[in-house]
Amino acid sequence: MDSRPQSWKTETDGAVKKNLIMKYFVVDAFTDELFKGNPAGVCLLDKWADDSLLQSIAFENNLAETAFVVKNDSGYDLRWFTPETEIDLCGHATLASAFIITNFVDKNTHFTSFSTKSGILTVNFVKENELYEMDFPARKPVKTEINQIVQKAVNVQITEAYKSRDLLLLVDTEEQVKNLEINFDILKTYKDCFAFIITAPSSGSEYDFVSRFFAPNAGIMEDPVTGSSHSTLIPFWAERLNKNKLTAKQLSKRGGILYCENNEDRVKISGKAKLYLEGNIKIQY
Repeated sequence: MDSRPQSWKTETDGAVKKNLIMKYFVVDAFTDELFKGNPAGVCLLDKWADDSLLQSIAFENNLAETAFVVKNDSGYDLRWFTPETEIDLCGHATLASAFIITNFVDKNTHFTSFSTKSGILTVNFVKENELYEMDFPARKPVKTEINQIVQKAVNVQITEAYKSRDLLLLVDTEEQVKNLEINFDILKTYKDCFAFIITAPSSGSEYDFVSRFFAPNAGIMEDPVTGSSHSTLIPFWAERLNKNKLTAKQLSKRGGILYCENNEDRVKISGKAKLYLEGNIKIQY
């Protein structure tokens, strides 16, 4: 199957118009159940289009992230766009991209290397348990003051706050994370981070910790399951729980499970994936 897009130019009323056809997929990541986990768009291109067009496609798709993938000499270039902006790291759309490559582009490989804004990211498909294991940079957070704007925006008491790319907010119980209510009008006035992670220890033995993730200033009110946030959550909870292998659950409505490993300056994040949609995007511009 040839999954490469095609592009060409046509003359229309004396003006040159560009036409673009690209393969497009939607994959539910961090789940093996349809309509669970986190849906990501994956677009396969033969070469990069203008950034403004990529952003418009992501806006039109209206998923938390749309991934754009271009083959290079050693693997693939990978970029991620929310409906509002390009971002530097996205876990679920990386997992989704690896799922598409191993199932639709190169069925003979179980290992995918991506060149990204966060460096080289690799994904290894472990066939025995159907897990896609991603190797990401760790983003260990640094303790900071609890901001009163942020505290006012949530309906639970924040016990500690930590900063990396995102602002990690620790609360006491899993139930508080599950029943969280956010005043987004207030939360959006705080600009000193990309997003907000709210986390607590798990109340049971099946998972080590739970979390939820909000990025209202990037057009994402709540992300269902967030790989990139676990680049911060894994080193945080590994140190706190004194263990390097952890299982995490994200408590969004869709929910998702992540299998995690702390490796000093790197983390491994593993999950499953399920195909929802396969088709073509056809654009004349």
